[in-house]
Amino acid sequence: MSQIIEALFLGLIEGLTEFLPVSSTGHLLLVGHFLGFESTGKTFEVLIQLGAILAILSVYFHRLLDIAKALPYDPGARRFVIGVLLAFLPAAIIGAALHGFIKDVLFNPWIVCMTLIAGGFVLLLIDALPLQPTKHDATRFPLPMYLKIGFMQCLAMVPGVSRSGATIVGAMLLGADKRAAAEFSFFLAMPTMTGAFAYDLLKNYKNLSANDGLLIVIGFIAAFVSALLVVKTFLDYISRHGFALFAWWRIIVGAAGLAGLIVFG
Repeated sequence: MSQIIEALFLGLIEGLTEFLPVSSTGHLLLVGHFLGFESTGKTFEVLIQLGAILAILSVYFHRLLDIAKALPYDPGARRFVIGVLLAFLPAAIIGAALHGFIKDVLFNPWIVCMTLIAGGFVLLLIDALPLQPTKHDATRFPLPMYLKIGFMQCLAMVPGVSRSGATIVGAMLLGADKRAAAEFSFFLAMPTMTGAFAYDLLKNYKNLSANDGLLIVIGFIAAFVSALLVVKTFLDYISRHGFALFAWWRIIVGAAGLAGLIVFG
C-alpha cells in the first residue's frame, strides 16, 4: 500500500511540474530518493510522463486536429509540422545514443540539486534581460529556429535542467515572446516525451513486473489529472508574471535537497 501511495504522490508531482520550468524528472528523482522509492531500471519516472502528454493532447486536441486537416492544402501547417520534427530530431538522436549514460550516471540526486539551483539563476537572468521579442506565434517560427530550440532541449537530458525550461529559454533568446515560447514547449513535448516513453518501454519491458505495471498506471493517471490543471493556467501566468516564482522555487528545492543529502545521505 505504501508503494501505491508513493506512486500516486509522484504522479501528481510529475503532472504539476512537467510543463513548468522546474524539471519534473529532477523533482521525481529527488522526492523518490528521500522516500526510498526505487523503480525497476528507473522506468517509472519516464513512463508516467505519457500521462502528462495526454493532458496536452486533450487541451490542444481541436487545434491539432485543425492543423492535421490543413496539411493537404496549407503550406503553413506543413511547415509547422516539419518545424516540430526538426526540433525533435536532436533529442531523438542524442537521447538514443546516450540513453544508458543518462540513466546510469546523470540520474543522481546531487546532480539534480545543483542543476535546479543553477537553472533558477538562469531564469532570474532571463527575466531581467531586456529582450525584444519579434515572434509571437509558435506555429510560425523560422525553420532554423525550430532546430536550434531542439538542440536547447537536449540540455534537459541532465535531470534538473528542465525540458520545458530549456526550450522556453532557448525560444526566448531566439526572439519568441514568453507565451509563444511556452506554447511551443507544449507542442515539442508531444513527440519528445512519446519517443522517450516508447524507447524506455522497449528497453525495459522484459524487466517489469505486474507490480511495476500497477505503479506506473497509478502514476500515469495522477500525472494526467494534475497536468491538466497546469496546462490550462501556465501560459496566462508567465505572460503576466514571468519566471521569478519558478526560479526561486528551483533554488529553494535544490538547496533543501543538498541539505537533505548532506544530513541524511
